[in-house]
Amino acid sequence: MMIEDEELRSLYKAASAERIQKIEAGLLYLEKNPQDEAKLEGLLRETHSLKGDSRMLGVKDVETLTHQLEEILASVKRGERVFTSQLYDCLSQGLDAIRKIAHEAVTGQPAGVSVFHVLAQLMRGESSDTWSEIQQTVTTESESEVDSSGLPFTELSTIFDDAESEVDSSTLPLVESDLVFNSTAEVSENTESSIETFAQVSDYQIDTIRVESHRLDKLLTQVGELVVTKGQIADQVGEIEEMMALWEELTRQAFMIRQAYEDLERRGLSSELQVVQNFPSSIENRLKQLGEYLNILRNKAFDHTARLEIIANELQSGVTSLRLLPFSTIFHLFQRTVRDLAKQQAKEVDLHIEGEQTYVDKRIIEEMKDPLMHIIRNAIDHGIETPQERLKLGKPATATIHLRAYQTGNTVSIEVSDDGRGLDVEAIKASAVRRGLLSEEELAALSTAEIQALIFAPGFSTRTAVTEISGRGVGLDVVRANVDRLKGSIQVEFTQGKGCLFRITLSSILATTHVLIVQVNQNPYAIPVEFVETMMLVSPQEIFALEGSQTFPYQGQALSVAWLADVLGLPVKVPTSTQALNTALKSIPCIILRLGSERLGLLVDTVSELQDIVLKPQSQLLKRICNISGATILGTGEVCMVLNPPDLFKSAKKTVVSITIKELREKAQVRQKILLVEDSIPIRTQMRRILESAGYEVTAAVDGQDGLDKLRESKFDAVVSDVQMPNLDGLELTAKIRELPEYKELPVILVTTLATEEDKRQGEEVGANAYITKGEFEQGVFLDTLRRLV
Repeated sequence: MMIEDEELRSLYKAASAERIQKIEAGLLYLEKNPQDEAKLEGLLRETHSLKGDSRMLGVKDVETLTHQLEEILASVKRGERVFTSQLYDCLSQGLDAIRKIAHEAVTGQPAGVSVFHVLAQLMRGESSDTWSEIQQTVTTESESEVDSSGLPFTELSTIFDDAESEVDSSTLPLVESDLVFNSTAEVSENTESSIETFAQVSDYQIDTIRVESHRLDKLLTQVGELVVTKGQIADQVGEIEEMMALWEELTRQAFMIRQAYEDLERRGLSSELQVVQNFPSSIENRLKQLGEYLNILRNKAFDHTARLEIIANELQSGVTSLRLLPFSTIFHLFQRTVRDLAKQQAKEVDLHIEGEQTYVDKRIIEEMKDPLMHIIRNAIDHGIETPQERLKLGKPATATIHLRAYQTGNTVSIEVSDDGRGLDVEAIKASAVRRGLLSEEELAALSTAEIQALIFAPGFSTRTAVTEISGRGVGLDVVRANVDRLKGSIQVEFTQGKGCLFRITLSSILATTHVLIVQVNQNPYAIPVEFVETMMLVSPQEIFALEGSQTFPYQGQALSVAWLADVLGLPVKVPTSTQALNTALKSIPCIILRLGSERLGLLVDTVSELQDIVLKPQSQLLKRICNISGATILGTGEVCMVLNPPDLFKSAKKTVVSITIKELREKAQVRQKILLVEDSIPIRTQMRRILESAGYEVTAAVDGQDGLDKLRESKFDAVVSDVQMPNLDGLELTAKIRELPEYKELPVILVTTLATEEDKRQGEEVGANAYITKGEFEQGVFLDTLRRLV
């Protein structure tokens, strides 16, 4: 049977070819790696999706055979069957038959496949030894014109003669495209007629050009780079402004020099200044000339930047629009699906579609077909009641599923809602325990939202029996995976007994991403703005501890806050001076993120700016890093990691706070001061860094006498001193410190290259609390000693 609708036929051709290729590659891999459960899970998903596509478009024979393939793979997953080479032969031959039937569905050429015999072969799970017998049987039946109505499963069989078939599976393309939906050039099947037509029509012109997707993607990336270049040129304009400011300062200084010269000239001192009398005039002329050049350069830069911005924006908008497709491209596919599934389940369901003319990036159309299909199927199978049940509940016998798309700013939302049972929280809990996802103790600690999120876990299903529609647990995890791949979010809302709503929120344009740049530990990080609710300065006095986490009042509720550095697993850098610490404590930049109904406050060092960035594809390494969705290059040339807000929410719940606001406030109130006495500049610099990084306020002295003077001027909590120094060495300094009444108990640590026992004894005699040799110096031991003494 050939699919009648041309557009659907084209879509099925590309989609089925891609899925069949992935299934074939997966079978080959499993033959060598039968223990790889992740690969088996992915293979089940592809098989499940191919079955769903075929059911939707009425290719019943592919649906039947694919369902049997899925049953066999599911039995392997359950451990009831071992994936052997014989099983591979059986499955691959069944896949060959599926490929031929799919080819028939898109071309109309006879497939030459007896579905009845292929199905029987798959059900027996036998090897290829008997496959030729099946072909001989089919050939015999075809030659004798056997009436297939006398065979079992007649609605599934199609009898053909392989020898007469025009389809050679070896010549069929395995993959039509790298994308699910792809536009490629159309080739005429009759070359001679095409040549004749061209000869007859001399004024022939091409009104429509089909662009290959990979070329369009490359062009779109270049446009994104052009936007970045525009930002770099804008930065150059800023540099020119700095040059202009310098020129203006020089001009003022030259004027002041001239004024001073004229004043001296009036006093009669011009003879002494004869040598430099022409200098101000010369400088002024050169500065004037420089100013003219800079003005011209600035005006040109402004004009060019303005023009570049217009062109780049127009080009970006134009190229981006080429990728935009209406949601009607996939929405109309679901009408028959709803009808067939409802009929199969003995239910009455109407599908209402809104916003089908909302245009979005082509990739969203490609990636959202399967998730929406799974959500709709789940709604019919799990959510919608039978007409009799609905009437008893006071509902109309016919249920309604609403499929709606709408755009808000740069984001697009897709909603699938029904008026059925809603989610059964208790059934979700029971299934989670039954499938070993969580224990009852772990479930008790989860919130309602977290329990609802379990429906997106791989392998989750509330069905205890497996049907063609559900029960395998390969549905909603596909939804979550596709939404995550698009950097979007999915929310679930329901009312028990009244229905359920799934809302998917995505960026409508995927070529560039609008982000907020923040600084943490002097490194830039980008946060997609669609997750940013607001930015604000938080006073430390507002932050308080609640149930072991830091919170502050926000819109009448307690909002959890965390250092972004803690969430990312980075050290939280405390300001190294009392002044900087007090400044930081007056107000801390806080980014409020929102994901569905959840909110999270992230404390950062600084908030830089809003930018449009080109998100670079993830490497294999980045795909394994939590909290990171990709990277970009800023206009300054810096590499900037783009954060993944959904991951940040998960990580924040498990984050251990390295330093609380209360502890930070205490550090500002009590700051221990260390006097560092060292005559060597490199060693003094290194020791200062070590002490300041540990949170101490450091005052440096260049020798013992300088250190003694500073001790008399101010109070210190400890002294760290070298021994061999000019003017006053470390031993003499220590002895004089002990003579001062207020410093008799002051901790003194001598750090020196003198390492003999006699040297150490002398240190103890003058009153040093610790003696550390530079040859055996260890930063950790040094700081531990200092902390113990102070």
